[in-house]
Amino acid sequence: MEIKLRQENENDFESVFQLIEKAFEKEEYSDHKEQFLVERLRKSEAFIPELSIVAEIDNKIIGHILFTKLKVVNDSDSFESLALAPVSVLPEFQGKGIGSKLILYGHEIAKGLGYKSVILLGHQDYYARFGYELCEKYNIKMPFDVPAENCMVIALIEDGLKDVSGEVVYPKAFFE
Repeated sequence: MEIKLRQENENDFESVFQLIEKAFEKEEYSDHKEQFLVERLRKSEAFIPELSIVAEIDNKIIGHILFTKLKVVNDSDSFESLALAPVSVLPEFQGKGIGSKLILYGHEIAKGLGYKSVILLGHQDYYARFGYELCEKYNIKMPFDVPAENCMVIALIEDGLKDVSGEVVYPKAFFE
């Protein structure tokens, strides 16, 4: 099973929409609208084409990940970061390391583009294995009420979170 990772292109949009829909179909903690979020984010200023990545097997898209711009803001400063949302894998391919490959590959691309950190809402046990830590360790707060153990951040480079603190400001597309 050879997995090819590459940047998403316009011809992939319909396949990715269906993939995301299927990936979250049975997720308990989902509003089942992640595919619409991706559509909105693609049209927003937060979109970075190189960080919309698909995983393929035999030219069939089986996974997708999206990183978009966000900011961490405090009284005196603003820091650019990335949001990881969502990571999607077709149900029949889940548990085979495809999500992990997408995350690690996305981190490398993001680092190459000069980004220093990634923030997400997700399962603590899953994302900790990639080096994600709790946001509260860095005094980074979410703009809405969510359990602290689900708010996570990773520095992509050494000192990538040095002096970063404040409230996360998501792009408007997250809330439309």
